[in-house]
Amino acid sequence: MTTFGYFLASEEHGPNELVRQAQLAERSGFEALWISDHYHPWLDEQGHSPFVWSVIGGVAATTRLPVTTAVTCPLVRIHPAVIAQAAATSAAMTEGRFRLGVGTGEALNEHITGSVWPPAEERLEMLEEAVEVMRKLWQGDLVTHRGAHYRVDTARLYTLPDQPPPIYMSGFGAKSVELAGRIADGYISTGPAAEMVELFHKSGGEGKPAAGGLKVCYAPDEAQARATIHRLWPTQGIKGEAAQLLPLPRHFEQLAEMVTEEEAAGSSPCGPDPEVHVEAIRKYVEAGFDEVYISQIGPDQDAFFSFYSEEVLPRLR
Repeated sequence: MTTFGYFLASEEHGPNELVRQAQLAERSGFEALWISDHYHPWLDEQGHSPFVWSVIGGVAATTRLPVTTAVTCPLVRIHPAVIAQAAATSAAMTEGRFRLGVGTGEALNEHITGSVWPPAEERLEMLEEAVEVMRKLWQGDLVTHRGAHYRVDTARLYTLPDQPPPIYMSGFGAKSVELAGRIADGYISTGPAAEMVELFHKSGGEGKPAAGGLKVCYAPDEAQARATIHRLWPTQGIKGEAAQLLPLPRHFEQLAEMVTEEEAAGSSPCGPDPEVHVEAIRKYVEAGFDEVYISQIGPDQDAFFSFYSEEVLPRLR
């Protein structure tokens, strides 16, 4: 059976609102949570970017849903030894319901410490080593590590969950998906690409879960929903490597001026027709995803949860 979860958008909402949405998701019949991990939002218009680990603590204290970061970059902004501690604490607080989603990140969030933003191939090497470091620390032993990219000096984690948190890895190209199959416990994507799920399984991920996420916009009127997407997430229409390379929200705003409403909303189900939403979600199920996470764009969260609870989730099940 496919798990249907809710995707908490840290770029759009403050910490208390995210915790409230997690509670609404649980009451509405969603079975799990994703939460994005950013330092900056994509656009100033989105308006938020709280520290994800504090929010996870609030979610852990007020819901019983599994939580996955989608995704954390343990490469530059925060050392993997510190991410290992944060993830271990989150797993302990959720009593084993936390999963660490990781990826190679974006300059938008990672450039803030003044470090050089590495090229994609080097970031994949860094991620593989970061995963190695975190798994060593989760064993509870005293760890000293001298690697190509990271140093750890006699570090030990004292607060640990009963079992180490699973690591899910995002991947959009062949190299990253192959690495995910080799080193991760699960795969994360934001598109219904069956070929990538198949590649993950062939690369060592056979029998491991694949999780996909999409953005939607419920509104009483489809045109209103499309306008909301174009205002808040025109970045969905930006192609290529810009998402990994640009350092500031204003750079994305400049590119977004060239994105039409159709390009921004083209991949997102819009409006009040439940079948439109169901059809988009089923594409992920048919592509082989075991978990599908849905994020509502815009401020009308309460109406969204009522709509999905009454009209969409029953159809999917």
